Amino acid sequence: MNINNILQVIWAFSALGLIVLVLLHSPKGDGIGAIGGQAQLFSSTKSAENTLNRVTWGLAVIFLGLTVVLSSNWLPK
Repeated sequence: MNINNILQVIWAFSALGLIVLVLLHSPKGDGIGAIGGQAQLFSSTKSAENTLNRVTWGLAVIFLGLTVVLSSNWLPK
């Protein structure tokens, strides 16, 4: 496995993670997060939202950064 394949796997997992995390966000109601009992995992709803926001932003940065690197062919083949 070369570096391109490893980065493509990380890129794919970050894309799937972003999909799941965006679905877990609750704009006004409970959203899909209520299905998995998300509220019981954290001490308060505010900390759950803060944690989801931080992880979502982190995965978005990883996804977009890898998108630029992989599409520009900067890495050796």
